[in-house]
Amino acid sequence: MAYAIPIRIVKPINLGAEGSRAKYGNFRSALNFSHLDTWATSSQAFCLRSNMFLRINIPPATRICLVSLLTLSLLYNIARWRQIDTTGGTPTTSPLVPYLTLVPSYVFYYPWTIATATFVEQNIFTVLLNSATIFYGGKYLERAWGSREFSKFIAVIAVIPCVVIVPIYLTWGAVGGSSSTALTQICGGVSIQGSFLVAFKQLVPEHTVTIFKGLVKMRVKHFPALFLLLNTLSGFIFGTDTAAVLAWLGVLASWSYLRFYKRQPDLTGTSNGSGIKGDASETFAFACLFPDVMQPPIAFVADQIYTLLVAMRVLTPFSEDDIASGNQQVLARGEAGLPTLLSSQRGGAGSRGKREEAERRRTLALRALDQRLQAATIARPQAHPLGEPSSSSYANPAPVAPAGQGMLGETSYNPDNA
Repeated sequence: MAYAIPIRIVKPINLGAEGSRAKYGNFRSALNFSHLDTWATSSQAFCLRSNMFLRINIPPATRICLVSLLTLSLLYNIARWRQIDTTGGTPTTSPLVPYLTLVPSYVFYYPWTIATATFVEQNIFTVLLNSATIFYGGKYLERAWGSREFSKFIAVIAVIPCVVIVPIYLTWGAVGGSSSTALTQICGGVSIQGSFLVAFKQLVPEHTVTIFKGLVKMRVKHFPALFLLLNTLSGFIFGTDTAAVLAWLGVLASWSYLRFYKRQPDLTGTSNGSGIKGDASETFAFACLFPDVMQPPIAFVADQIYTLLVAMRVLTPFSEDDIASGNQQVLARGEAGLPTLLSSQRGGAGSRGKREEAERRRTLALRALDQRLQAATIARPQAHPLGEPSSSSYANPAPVAPAGQGMLGETSYNPDNA
């Protein structure tokens, strides 16, 4: 059925310029378009604030890591569910997506997976966990180091564990006679989580994290050992061997890079302006990643490995200037702290806690410097493997200063809240 719409043509009336403006003004006020202008202005302001929020609160390298994680995880799950729909039924194992995840048998066909596997998560829980890790931890580290150094760090901890784990699983499958081992799908940000804990151990080792309203308190320096313990136990009990191996490789790769290769500012003025290579501070030795009871045997093994690598010219031994500069770095990090999300302390209690932690860090660093300087007055300094404190600095008694005179190099420090 057709409908006829009557159209009435009205001849326009020429009102002139003034009449047109008056007519338009009356028409606009009659329709009340002012709320549209207010809405448009509010929308523009909201978009501007949103863009400024994203730009200011998420540094560029951290933003790239977050986008990579969310994008690659989404693509992986889409590809996996498409395979399930094609094959039908419920698969006994997760379908392989060898062009996104790292599969040892397919790595030569898809070499780029060495870089992408770290940013692929298999379920929503791990996506949320790793997103929070990158958002809070990455934002903190990038602001502490700068975008360039943080990008180098991410590249190291994303690539090196994946490169090392491939021959491990290929050898494991060949020795065990299991072809399925070489087809293991390796992905996830476990190495990123472990490496961030090592970085926090370097920056704020004595910071105390308080959760559940003070029910649980733990210092940051104990986090790497706890992380390795939980992942190792999970690997044996629940069969998450891939996560356990990635946890160990992530901790080792990040510690090696921070210890021997990452450039640190020189606070002693002995370098040529490019900074000190590595962190030779005694509080960042490999044995210090573990509890005090376990440190002596771990330090012995680490020293032997270090001596071997120095003999093979893989590593350059630390000098006394390097160790002194590293200890100065520990002092310079005195007032640093972790993001407020990791600590529930507020107001005066939080500030008192920060002061106490800073005093503990200064006391430890000054004690190490005193031992070094006192040992230097007795014998000629010798290079110490892996930056560990020399046995002579503890075994040799300190010289007794005459009455009324201070010992050479002695530093006295009395904390306010001692």
